[in-house]
Amino acid sequence: MPKLLLIETSTALCSTAISDGEKIICERRSAEPRQHASMTAVYVQEMLDECGLTMADIDAVALSAGPGSYTGLRVGSSTAKGLCFGAGKPLIAVGTLDVLAWQALDSFASPSILPMIDARRMEVYTAPYTLGADGCPVRQGEVAPVVLDAHSFDELFAAGPVVVIGDGAEKFRALRCQVEPGMTETSLPTAIGNLFIQCCPEAAAMLKPALKKFEAGQFENIAYFEPFYLKDFVATVGKKLF
Repeated sequence: MPKLLLIETSTALCSTAISDGEKIICERRSAEPRQHASMTAVYVQEMLDECGLTMADIDAVALSAGPGSYTGLRVGSSTAKGLCFGAGKPLIAVGTLDVLAWQALDSFASPSILPMIDARRMEVYTAPYTLGADGCPVRQGEVAPVVLDAHSFDELFAAGPVVVIGDGAEKFRALRCQVEPGMTETSLPTAIGNLFIQCCPEAAAMLKPALKKFEAGQFENIAYFEPFYLKDFVATVGKKLF
């Protein structure tokens, strides 16, 4: 059974994991935000040491490929590509919304899943998912930036229970409350059968889709791989205070 090194750095918190077949045997996750640059490589080495492994024992490196934080994605991509180049291992890329959709199944097997990555203000990166005949999440439509309002995805919610998951879930829950008279933020999700899970994507949730790609031989060109940023990075200049 393949051993995979899983790296997730697309949002504020980074996480890593090592799997043996279908089992996660070691994990690390940051407790503080924006520790990607200082901790990702450290976590990888700690896990290898804990499991008595080296990169020679790893069969492939799987990376959460975006969309998400530009800086986080760059750190994760650089780390994964460096490990693959150095050890001669293949690279697997898993979309970050795919990771969140699989993560949702750990909490609630809803027929509809709406992963949301916070893109600041009221914008999120998202796409709806449904469950296929095999119970695996299948994306419906393209990943896109969406400016949320109280009626966003009304048709999806009207069709049945929805799991909204990601670091953009909480702000969407507050908006949905505005269209449900008499409902509070805490009572709304259970009252209408929906579930809002405010969280960051986890490396361990990448395992099943990464295994599928490994078994199918769906590897990235390490030299040319770039994360899925969705939007161009725009640098801003801070105002000097006198």
